[in-house]
Amino acid sequence: MKRRQFLSTAFAGALAAAENIPVIDSHIHLFDVARPQGVPWPPKDSPIYKSALPSRYRQIALRHGVVGAIEIECSPWFADNQWVLDIARKDSIVVGTIGDLEPGTSGFAKQLEGLHRNQLFRGIRYGNIWDRDLGKKLAEPAFVDDLKLLASARLVLDTANPDPALIHAVVRLSELIPSLTIIVDHLPELTPPNDTAGRKVCDADLRLLGQRAQVFAKISGIVRKVDGRVPLDLAFYQDRLDHIWGTFGADRLMFGSDWPNSDQWAEYPDVFRLAQEFIARKDTASKEKFYWKNSLRAYRWVKRDARQPAG
Repeated sequence: MKRRQFLSTAFAGALAAAENIPVIDSHIHLFDVARPQGVPWPPKDSPIYKSALPSRYRQIALRHGVVGAIEIECSPWFADNQWVLDIARKDSIVVGTIGDLEPGTSGFAKQLEGLHRNQLFRGIRYGNIWDRDLGKKLAEPAFVDDLKLLASARLVLDTANPDPALIHAVVRLSELIPSLTIIVDHLPELTPPNDTAGRKVCDADLRLLGQRAQVFAKISGIVRKVDGRVPLDLAFYQDRLDHIWGTFGADRLMFGSDWPNSDQWAEYPDVFRLAQEFIARKDTASKEKFYWKNSLRAYRWVKRDARQPAG
């Protein structure tokens, strides 16, 4: 293990051990590049083109106090919803999965009903992924009706890769279906518009979401490349993280690593350390919410192991 990685692991592990707070990682991806049909993501020339399965994740995450994870879809193939559920069934570290379905299509209701029979299936993902546009789809009654089915089943909608347009669409969606739990992923990645008017709209949208109890957000996707390098000091990200915390507060933010996608910028120990250094200044109750209680409220994930906390 590299010296920097060792120190990051040791620091994060020491903090976790000191407070004994279990961690649920709310955002990981699973795929197997060895499958005969291949995978739609990541591409073969990607640095993360290596099978990401629960056994590999377990070896990396357990040392940081992680006791469970939510798998987030990384494939638009319908059959991969079941593939992930089958993989998850074999390893108790997976406490829930978020699948991929197309609301507004003729088969949505039947597909949702079938997948929901598995208690690990906790919702779907929709946003800036697979050439989709949430804002445009909200103009289609059939799309909205299917999301109402999602809400009535007490399942969630995870968004994907936020930009100002997606944030505005989430505001609209939260008004159209107030009973739908919406989870905004990778909020630290959001780049505000450069123009003053656009920034004001984006800030106003975030404030509105911050007031809506059914909208949660993830402190995931923290690290990013700047001028050819990836800063690994919390100070670089502090202002943005403080703004997110001030907007959503302790009751609706949760930790997510984005593993293994995050490996393109930083290894898991550094990703975990940055989040842990940020939350270290908060009180114990806030830390518990951040690490597992908020994800339990939002996803209603399934306890599968004695080490995993219960509500």
